[in-house]
Amino acid sequence: MPTVQLDPTLEMYYEDDDYTDPWRTPEAVVLHHGNAKNTQLWYAWVPLLARQYRVVRLDARGFGRSSVPPEGYDWSLSNFAGDLLGLLDFLGLDRVHLIGETVGGTISLRFAHEHPERLKSLTVCTSPYKFAGVSTYQDYYRLVQESGVPAWARETGNRRVDPDADPEHHEWYIQQMSQTSKRVVLETLAYLSTQDLSDILPQIATPTMILVGENSVGNTPERTQSMADLMPNARVVEIPGAGGYVQHSAPEKCVAAWHEFIGRLSHETKS
Repeated sequence: MPTVQLDPTLEMYYEDDDYTDPWRTPEAVVLHHGNAKNTQLWYAWVPLLARQYRVVRLDARGFGRSSVPPEGYDWSLSNFAGDLLGLLDFLGLDRVHLIGETVGGTISLRFAHEHPERLKSLTVCTSPYKFAGVSTYQDYYRLVQESGVPAWARETGNRRVDPDADPEHHEWYIQQMSQTSKRVVLETLAYLSTQDLSDILPQIATPTMILVGENSVGNTPERTQSMADLMPNARVVEIPGAGGYVQHSAPEKCVAAWHEFIGRLSHETKS
């Protein structure tokens, strides 16, 4: 099992897939999951990317197969970004394409602000940038506190996976989230509910694509556009007909849009 000891309390699990031609040195794509999730949520993306890119996935601190920090740990977007930086250093990856989903995208925004020299591009999928003052996150906290993580995952399932998706997909998704420690979910939700990245977004110059589904309930195209409007080098790409969280409901279309985005960047760089 690939792990790295990044600090005394963090043994980070990661997966590293590379099916490119062995005589090439491919660019790297890093996939960062969101809250109460793990590397497995990217299962559909890996085969679509790994023939052309080295694809690295991680279980963030407290999630999946990575270490759960001790009580009193100082949760922060900067600390999550620092963990990612430690993994990149361990793997010898200088500059990467970073893709984050939901809160993983929020962490990726913080990483782009603090470590822009390590990025070639940034993609965020159904990712919020403003939590403070949004009652949803306080409601989630109460639901987890009263009923547990599985109940939270089940009650919000139709926001995450397209309501018309295979019921077994829904159940698998719920089981993945349900593996997360209740304490970790409560502590991260409490911290996130205070965060607002509005002030730093104008300082993020990394070329950024913001992915959203046309029929997404939680992160509507209009809300997503407000993020792009704050960033100097960002564009929204709306996936037609996609509901739920677009990265899970329409992975093939998301990766196709990502390839187009990277192709455009490459052309602009050469021009």
